[in-house]
Amino acid sequence: MNNFDFYNPVKILFGKGKISELNKHIPADAKILVTYGGGSIKKNGVYDQVMAALDGYNVKEFGGIEPNPHFETLMKAVEFVKAEEIDFLLAVGGGSVLDGTKFIAAASCYKGEDAWDILAKRARVESAIDLGAVLTLAATGSEMNSGGVITKVATKEKLAFGSPLLFPKFSILDPEVTYSLPKRQIANGIADAFVHVMEQYLTYPVNSPVQDRFAEGLLMTLIEEGTKAYNSETPNYDEYANVMWAATMALNGLIGAGVQSDWATHMIGHELTAFHGIDHAVTLAIVLPGLMTHLKDKRNVKLLQYAERVWKITEGSEEERIAMAIVKTEDFFNRIGIQTRLSQHKVGRATIDTIIKRFTDRQLPSIGMLPDVKIEDAEKILVDRL
Repeated sequence: MNNFDFYNPVKILFGKGKISELNKHIPADAKILVTYGGGSIKKNGVYDQVMAALDGYNVKEFGGIEPNPHFETLMKAVEFVKAEEIDFLLAVGGGSVLDGTKFIAAASCYKGEDAWDILAKRARVESAIDLGAVLTLAATGSEMNSGGVITKVATKEKLAFGSPLLFPKFSILDPEVTYSLPKRQIANGIADAFVHVMEQYLTYPVNSPVQDRFAEGLLMTLIEEGTKAYNSETPNYDEYANVMWAATMALNGLIGAGVQSDWATHMIGHELTAFHGIDHAVTLAIVLPGLMTHLKDKRNVKLLQYAERVWKITEGSEEERIAMAIVKTEDFFNRIGIQTRLSQHKVGRATIDTIIKRFTDRQLPSIGMLPDVKIEDAEKILVDRL
């Protein structure tokens, strides 16, 4: 196992009715900005629960944070934060709202000329406004980590950022608030969490049985409980709770400690979202089978382990077992309603050429955090997914 430092200070408040406990975790004199997305929280009762719990507080609102939050929108929130002297941010929504709120927290304190440098130039976050979260969608794990991803519409760039200062002080996870989600968002959350696990698991062995078994358990839970939650005609609390907790555990740093992580699938997927607006999780489900296929020889040890432990594939040659695991992975995405071919999303060769040119212009030595996915590999992966 590799050396590692593990730090996660987020307090998780999990279960039914936990939103009512908000006032126990925010200073009484805080000047709060509640951030949210398109307004669904005002239709499903979450907004009313939050406001009831914040009765007596000085509360302002900022809505309209997009899926794949836009830098341009978030900078309007930054201006508002400064003008109103906000000192606590409460993100109420899914991963995009949480990611966006983390950026607001950092950018509101940034002393440089252009806050985009936090993403484009990895400018250090020296200070940030405190934030908390009320999660309404199980997917990204942003409720228990210190990073995010932001899109700049003007240049069609989607980049990541992070800082230990951006861990939420607390996150409230009530599975009941996810009952009103449409099937598409349930599927996206399951796929997003699944690929988060795979980015940290499907790399190279470093004798890390604790992390491997945790990861495999999360994958199996997402397959079993996720499929049931997606297919249920009426929401089942236990199914939704298991999916929600699996998504949180998928990206809170635990399974990535001491192991090699990849993130090539995400880097490639981000470009598909930036250029075509395809749901983030859908891009991951498109790219992952292609990456697995292209790297089947380089990463065969973990692929065989994945085939046996997650999918119970023990018969056939090594090549046959790996091939079957890839088929089963893509079939899983298909069974929860996700189309996994670029052509199904009207994306053709021209987009692939544009993405590869962008990677080339950035002079990236590799795609992701490992050296085994070069720019030419990314092109082959995308062509495989046409």
